Amino acid sequence: MTLPKSVRIVEVGARDGLQNEKQIIEVATKAQLVNELVATGIEHIEVGSFVSPKWVPQMAASDEVFEQILRRSGVCYSALTPNMRGLESALECNPDEVAVFTAASDAFTQKNINCTVDESLERIKDVMAVAEENDIKVRGYVSTVMGCPYQGEVDPEKVLEVAQKLLALGCYEISLGDTIGVGTPEKAADLIKLLKKHIPLSKLAVHFHDTYGQALANIYACLQQGISVVDSSVAGLGGCPYAAGASGNVATEDVVYMMQGLGIETGIDLTELSKVGQWISDELGRPNGSKTGRALLSK
Repeated sequence: MTLPKSVRIVEVGARDGLQNEKQIIEVATKAQLVNELVATGIEHIEVGSFVSPKWVPQMAASDEVFEQILRRSGVCYSALTPNMRGLESALECNPDEVAVFTAASDAFTQKNINCTVDESLERIKDVMAVAEENDIKVRGYVSTVMGCPYQGEVDPEKVLEVAQKLLALGCYEISLGDTIGVGTPEKAADLIKLLKKHIPLSKLAVHFHDTYGQALANIYACLQQGISVVDSSVAGLGGCPYAAGASGNVATEDVVYMMQGLGIETGIDLTELSKVGQWISDELGRPNGSKTGRALLSK
């Protein structure tokens, strides 16, 4: 078994995490969260999402967050852009990359963005063309890779097909999202085994939700298959909208602790990260979703 020597953590707490919070969060708090996270050594971070505030009110002021953050060289500041209007707004903020998303389930895209997977890819094609004109790299997300809340089982071949289409459109990397957290280690490993026969491992990332407590085990199974990019969210921010009371994103602190135990470099200061996780949890008036964070700070 060969594990990667280093892993790039893509921190999604400031976007994927905060967008599920019910209360309105001040722009200054969002910007401070980004700055504090980068200060821990994180080098790839989602700052916000340029979506309709009608649908995702928490992301309404992403442009202001971009204005207020203190940019560090060597850090990739990313923006989620679901359509052309979102991309045009994002470009005004000078992100280092933009992200587009689709799914491996038509039932999910119909409920989520009111179109089929193929129709969503057509929309993405337009976004890709303009991003390329502006010299902005594009990351692609594929949701529901391990299961769909509406359809149930998802065929791994469909995941492969969608990932290949996104790469063909010009995405430099594909993040594989277990949206409802139903994946288990063997299934996760089997998915990567299939994909890496057709796609270079360097173009794949994983994004596991912890709904059933399987996220760390799934990430470990994927590391064993050669994956070296992992999405996670400080303090486990971000709920799962498809399972009442369930946890959502895997906590970055827990991922970093596991990496340290495996001798894998992340470049992240775990103690400082745990402090940031507790601070934002307190700001939001919610329990800290990181077991590692809670344990370290209780010493």
